[in-house]
Amino acid sequence: MDNSGKQAEAMALLAEAERKVKNSQSFFSGLFGGSSKIEEACEIYARAANMFKMAKNWSAAGNAFCQAAQLHLQLQSKHDAATCFVDAGNAFKKADPQEAINCLMRAIEIYTDMGRFTIAAKHHISIAEIYETELVDVEKAIAHYEQSADYYKGEESNSSANKCLLKVAGYAAQLEQYQKAIDIYEQVGTSAMDSPLLKYSAKDYFFKAALCHFCIDMLNAKLAVQKYEELFPAFSDSRECKLMKKLLEAHEEQNVDSYTESVKEYDSISRLDQWLTTMLLRIKKTIQGDEEDLR
Repeated sequence: MDNSGKQAEAMALLAEAERKVKNSQSFFSGLFGGSSKIEEACEIYARAANMFKMAKNWSAAGNAFCQAAQLHLQLQSKHDAATCFVDAGNAFKKADPQEAINCLMRAIEIYTDMGRFTIAAKHHISIAEIYETELVDVEKAIAHYEQSADYYKGEESNSSANKCLLKVAGYAAQLEQYQKAIDIYEQVGTSAMDSPLLKYSAKDYFFKAALCHFCIDMLNAKLAVQKYEELFPAFSDSRECKLMKKLLEAHEEQNVDSYTESVKEYDSISRLDQWLTTMLLRIKKTIQGDEEDLR
């Protein structure tokens, strides 16, 4: 069946679901099981939504899932309603990101009301990702990652909470909210160094925290590096710590060439990602107001 056939079938199912809802509201249905008609309508709306999905009509699919969700709420089936709002959100993601967020927020309200905080946290991440990629609103993405981290922490899912917090730190630093980023990197770094599995990543978090300190001021960064070496002796032997010391030295001497050379040497073994490049460039520009590129 081609898309137009699926579309037509979906429209027919919608009409059938609407008839069931109307019939459930009549006087006799009220006496003789109106709720069973609403249950049937829920099922038909969901079938219509899936048919619209097959026809790639994402908005119509989202609307049909929303109709089903509203009817589930009428029947006090909270869990089913939340599931339908999530399905609606996933369909709207492909057509109307703002409407997708609205549907996911409705689902989150239901899940938090039921005490299902881990699921709510997962959907806050989905919303944060829409703000990151579709709507490009970093402030709102940060807020949803923070909310997700809060819920995960409350449920003792610390590694999931930390993943969200690291996203927050990365964006906070980009927005020049360095102290906020430092607090997160230090907190996550400290908890990582106590775990045999995560110990290796602790140096990366301390390195990022030190770079944020450096963006505030050089003395800050120098003291931070000393603190991290005392806190986590393995940091001293890392390439990241050695790079920090070379950069501090180059900055102290106001030597742009030495700074650039140190970065190139590091980059030849460990490729710099976009975030590190941005931070290192910001620091470089504080050396005699230098405006050149890093590489």
